[in-house]
Amino acid sequence: MKRLGKWIGFNLLFGAVSMLWAVGVWAGTMEYEGLIEPYALVNIGAPAEGIVAEVTVDRGSPVKQGQTLVKLESSVERAALEKARAMATVDGEIGEQQTQLAFARRVHDRLRQVAGVSAHDKDRTATEIALTGYRLEKARENRALAELELKKAQAVLARRSIRSPISGVVVERYVSPGEFANRQPLLQLAQINPLRVEVIVPAAVFGRISPGMTAAIVPELAEYGEQTATVTIVDRVIDSASSTFGVRLELPNADHQMPSGLKCLVRFEIDQNDKNVK
Repeated sequence: MKRLGKWIGFNLLFGAVSMLWAVGVWAGTMEYEGLIEPYALVNIGAPAEGIVAEVTVDRGSPVKQGQTLVKLESSVERAALEKARAMATVDGEIGEQQTQLAFARRVHDRLRQVAGVSAHDKDRTATEIALTGYRLEKARENRALAELELKKAQAVLARRSIRSPISGVVVERYVSPGEFANRQPLLQLAQINPLRVEVIVPAAVFGRISPGMTAAIVPELAEYGEQTATVTIVDRVIDSASSTFGVRLELPNADHQMPSGLKCLVRFEIDQNDKNVK
């Protein structure tokens, strides 16, 4: 009887705790610790080997997408570009062949009107017209190839200037002028608008958080106040060891005022009647 009484008492206590827990989770506020991180971290490398001529930014510098960050020594590439530009703009060969073609046609027209000219001479002038036409076409092909060489030289020179693929801030600077750039990263950039918030939540709330939901973000530094973030990713695999899963939120940071790396509280408001509840 004593054992039965203990069993009944335990079940009643467990049922009451479970009911209170369910009310607190499913129809109230869930609050977890999270971490505010950059939206993206990018290591900037050099597309070609060379000596670093100039680094236009330093650690902490804000950068815009497309901004030049590092310049490599490029005297050889600039000389090649000037040569290619000159070759692509020279029209002398085309003009010469056009003049010769016009002359050959005039000669041929005159010979056709002279009765005493042999068929051989007429055929020779006709052949000269055809050959000159081929030479003119060849000159035009050479001009087209020169224009392609110009584009290639421009592309090679452009590879000597490393531009930012994102807008953000410089996290680390690894090189200085005079150093040899090879395969090592030159800079590390962070995209901080938007920021992302990573939070680990218990498996018990799986299905109650979904992409598109909003949550309150309370950074550890009080001066940044409470912010609102939107859920973008909910892991579909639960970690069996910890019985948790990950959630990622996107936090707007248009003025770049909030730094990344802050700890925060992530507060979800869940209601059984909420449309996000499945």
